[in-house]
Amino acid sequence: MTTPPYPQPAVPSGPQPMSPSDEKLWATLVHVGGIFYFLPSLIGYLVLKDRGPFVRAHTAAALNFQLTMLIASLVGTVLSIIGIGLLILLAVYVVNIVFSIIAAVKANKGEWYTYPLSISFVS
Repeated sequence: MTTPPYPQPAVPSGPQPMSPSDEKLWATLVHVGGIFYFLPSLIGYLVLKDRGPFVRAHTAAALNFQLTMLIASLVGTVLSIIGIGLLILLAVYVVNIVFSIIAAVKANKGEWYTYPLSISFVS
């Protein structure tokens, strides 16, 4: 005599959505992390993109902006041979800090934000 197997508990498929306050927190942290390098925005996008529409939009915007700044930094590095690249690198540094802080403040307030001067690589 065999007993029927116990039913397996339902395992949720896919990541669970975040609460609005968690979405704001993570969106803010991804923007602040962009001040230091583009990796926080890349990791944030890959890990959090399916957790809610607000955090997806902000992580995608941060990643697009950081990739744009990375390209501008590479151009500045190459052009530093003739001197103008140093001005480009300084401008990239300042623009990155200013716009990342603005985006972090907007995200913390729960507002949608898109960076100016940003090439759209991911959406």
